[in-house]
Formats: sequence, structure tokens, C-alpha cells
Amino acid sequence: MVGHVGPRLDDEISAPFALAAFAALGQPTRLAVLRLLMRKEPGGLSAGAIAEALGCPQNTLSTHLSILARAGLVRGLRDGRSIVYRADLGTMHELVEFLIHDCCDGHPELCGLTEKAANGRSCSSDEPVSKRRR
Repeated sequence: MVGHVGPRLDDEISAPFALAAFAALGQPTRLAVLRLLMRKEPGGLSAGAIAEALGCPQNTLSTHLSILARAGLVRGLRDGRSIVYRADLGTMHELVEFLIHDCCDGHPELCGLTEKAANGRSCSSDEPVSKRRR
């Protein structure tokens, strides 16, 4: 299961870790939780606030948060009597790097991905693939 997959292989995310993380995000509620927490950075949200924002029962949300935490996508930090959950931005960054690592034969700049990331734009393009720089 996800909790047994090591995140690193020679200072990079391992393929099994990436697959486990993407599998955790393959469920609509978990994806919604991560998207919500990404928007609430850097403060995060309590489990109760997440449940209320998503209209999800707290016991169900607890299971989703556990799966996301085991996948390394969220972290929970105790704040008094509650736990504040935050997206793990380091893991998110590493997953994006994992996805583009082999882009254009190891040269993501040829696809314009590094320029778009540097400009804060998304990696997707409205241009047809045939018109993109190679």
C-alpha cells in the first residue's frame, strides 16, 4: 500500500511513489481536498473546515486525509486540540518534476515547460502539438 512505498530513489521520486501519489489523487474527494489545501497555503485548514467546505462527513474525510498523508501529499500538524492540514508543496513540486523529467528526451526547455513554469503559467498549451517548439 501507499505507506510502504519509499519516496526517493537516488535523490529522485521513485516510480512506485509517484504511482501511489497519483492513485491517491484518483478519487474525486481526495483531489478536491488537495486542491482546496493548495489554495489555502500557507495557513492550511482544520479537518472540520475541510469537511464543511467540501460537504463531506468528518469520518469519511478522515479516511481521505489518511490516504493523502500516507501518499505524502498532505501533512497534519497539531494546533491545540485540532489538527491543521496543509498540502505538502515539496512533494507536489517533485511530482511535477517527475512528470516532465523525460519530456522532449530530458530537455523540457524544448517543450517550453521551463519557461511557462518560470512565468507562473500552466504547462498546458492551447497550441496544437505540431506548432509547438521542438
